[in-house]
Amino acid sequence: MPLEVIHYPHPTLRYVSKPIRKVDAELKQIAQEMLDLMYEHNGVGLAANQVDLPLRMFVANPTGQRGEGEEYVILNPEVQRPKGNETSSEGCLSIPGVTGEVIRPKSIRISAYDINGNAIDTTIEGFLARVFLHEIDHLDGMMFFDRMKDQSRQDLLPELEEFETDFRSKQSTGAIPSDEELVARLSKWTDKYC
Repeated sequence: MPLEVIHYPHPTLRYVSKPIRKVDAELKQIAQEMLDLMYEHNGVGLAANQVDLPLRMFVANPTGQRGEGEEYVILNPEVQRPKGNETSSEGCLSIPGVTGEVIRPKSIRISAYDINGNAIDTTIEGFLARVFLHEIDHLDGMMFFDRMKDQSRQDLLPELEEFETDFRSKQSTGAIPSDEELVARLSKWTDKYC
């Protein structure tokens, strides 16, 4: 089945991803499909949670353009030494059309692996750090609006409620399985890769 971007409040978006223990041809293909989806939806990053996979992996390209900038496939990221703070507007492919101001560190040290198993240990800053932190939040079951100040988050509630109403109405007609069924399907992936 082809991957697709899932929308809030799909339960996988709140699932804390499991570290990946092995990489095979299928996982490499999934990473490529995630990059394709990211470009198709005009994004700069996409976490595995957002395509209904419980794996600690994300893809990114800060230019958002295929063939420009650098493509990243990041596995099992860990963040150390956040420095500074800056506020900027963020959006999310899982809640299209909704944006908000989020405070994030200006620079971070990241330890991770690429899709070929090479260790990554580097300091990144600015927009790239913001993209990585946004995607790592997804892997930890967090959405960008969870990091917003209370009043700003309140302003988004009507839009978030629209997504919730749409999702629950699709569940009530059987177009989307129940939350329990959705979460139960994740073990197929964790059994294989984690």
